[in-house]
Amino acid sequence: IDNVDELKSFRKESAVGNTVTEPVILERRGAVLWITINREERRNALNEKVAEGIHAGLEQAEADRAIRAVVLTGAGNKAFCAGGDLQLQADGTPFTIDAADPRHYVARLLRRMDSCRLPIIARVNGHALAGGFGLVCACDLVVAREDALLGVSEVKVGIFPMMILPYLLRILPYRRMMELCVTGEPIAARDGAAENIINYAVPAAELDQKLDWLLGRITDKSPTGIRLGKQALAKIREMTTDSALEYAQFMLANMARTKDAREGFTAFNEKRSPNWTAE
Repeated sequence: IDNVDELKSFRKESAVGNTVTEPVILERRGAVLWITINREERRNALNEKVAEGIHAGLEQAEADRAIRAVVLTGAGNKAFCAGGDLQLQADGTPFTIDAADPRHYVARLLRRMDSCRLPIIARVNGHALAGGFGLVCACDLVVAREDALLGVSEVKVGIFPMMILPYLLRILPYRRMMELCVTGEPIAARDGAAENIINYAVPAAELDQKLDWLLGRITDKSPTGIRLGKQALAKIREMTTDSALEYAQFMLANMARTKDAREGFTAFNEKRSPNWTAE
């Protein structure tokens, strides 16, 4: 973990003895920052502290130009994230609503994932259900163990996957999304890959090998090109076609003036590998 002081605010007491654990672990591995949801005893369920920890990890990654990608995963080998932590509050629901500030922590996290200019790769090491599947859909790329279950089970407890619907709509065809939402029945990652819902589904023993292969194809490319490209894509997604074309030509002209782009053009003409500076 690079910044221990930053992580202290995300520490909590474990349910077992006095062991101190972190709900989210940040770990730099070369040019990649790993963000691990560390609540294995709760199947890596999502709560406000977890959301804050992931948010902090994205901030840390973007602040370091040497970081080229982010991996989001869960601790252990059973669950990537089983969704929201459904521990009941005094009113009989698992939701705490502040009337003076009704912004939901899941919405804040998803917006931050949207604005992240680094590629976010979901390493789905186990089941990704409900809000956990929403996190998967909010990531840019997905590598999963083939037997992991993906789905939205909210209808089984009398609600609907409201907070993650925008991300389900981005990734899934409408009728497939509706079937998952109204039946609450999950699909295996191997089927999700066949339907282009995720990128790759592999046997559990090959998960990290496939992930490393994918990361290798990302981290050797222009970090500036990827960062500015993701920034542009987030805006273009919300534009009309005419507005998007106008914005795109402006961005392309500016990207061509970056040091990375000039190095890329020169390396191409000199028939050599580029030396990226992230500038």
